[in-house]
Amino acid sequence: MKITTPFPDPPAPGDVITVAPDVLWMRLPLPMALDHVNIYAFDEGDGWTVVDTGFDSRTTRAHWQDLMDGPLAGKPVTRLIVTHHHPDHVGLAGWFMARGAELLMTRTAWLMARMLTLDTQDRATPAQIAFWRSAGMDPETLVRRQRERPFNFSDCVHPLPPGYTRLVESDTIRIGGRIWDIRMGEGHAPEHATFWSRDDHLVIGGDQLLLSISPNLGVYPTEPGADPVGDWIDSCRRFQPHARPDQLVLGGHKLPYTGLPLRLTQMIENHDAALDRLQDHIATPRTAGDCFAPLFKRAIGPETYGLAIAEAVAHLNHLHQTGRATRSRGADDAWYYQAVS
Repeated sequence: MKITTPFPDPPAPGDVITVAPDVLWMRLPLPMALDHVNIYAFDEGDGWTVVDTGFDSRTTRAHWQDLMDGPLAGKPVTRLIVTHHHPDHVGLAGWFMARGAELLMTRTAWLMARMLTLDTQDRATPAQIAFWRSAGMDPETLVRRQRERPFNFSDCVHPLPPGYTRLVESDTIRIGGRIWDIRMGEGHAPEHATFWSRDDHLVIGGDQLLLSISPNLGVYPTEPGADPVGDWIDSCRRFQPHARPDQLVLGGHKLPYTGLPLRLTQMIENHDAALDRLQDHIATPRTAGDCFAPLFKRAIGPETYGLAIAEAVAHLNHLHQTGRATRSRGADDAWYYQAVS
């Protein structure tokens, strides 16, 4: 059993690749280290069902207009499926709805997206600052973040009006002439929808089933006691009975691939190994901000610092909540974690 990539080159901007009958793969740019998001369109005859959207920006909207005028043959997007609430996936949902598309999401994803687009802050809140301090954020970074405007969902997510159709675990849905089973993942985003075709070998994986990279498993001020690492590993194990080597997984980033059983095993083992390295690292008490080296094995710069500290908290939370570490408050109000021998 191995992992293969039947389509080794991604589509160029404004172009598409047909990955299965009536299924188009498109790619939109993102202004960050992970510089793209994959979009899939399913031909419904008189229109398209589209999965995920990209950021709300002039650049992305211009790319979409080129796609709709060109490869999508001028047919409307009549239905939009959003796999999870993150901005690169839900960013233009409101824009498509204004053009007549029906929105389908899980309840948790819709509530999270709706809440976060309405929660705009000019400065970091006291709860955010307290969370960063408890994580052992670098003092210079903490001072800077207290002074600057924080990232807001509304910066890159179109206003999301009320009204959506709920996706539910174990339900089925018809997309592109196929019947799909809906299965939820957790860890990267709450109630992340994936879709498994009953009629052929396709799986829509979003960010839950990516090739070669693990999505961010982060803890944030909204739920500081969360254990997304445990949720992620549990989800991978729940998916294993449904995975087949011949399934073509359509992920939210990187390339489509086959070999899902092996990939699920890799994802579990990668986090198990990271937890073991982290437990060794905290033989001496350390904060989340002290734990980048064993988790990432590379230098963390300012552009990825926020994601890195969120992921470090997540892995430490898992060790603490599974009895592999203790924690105590330091004089600096940070949590210090120490391995249980």
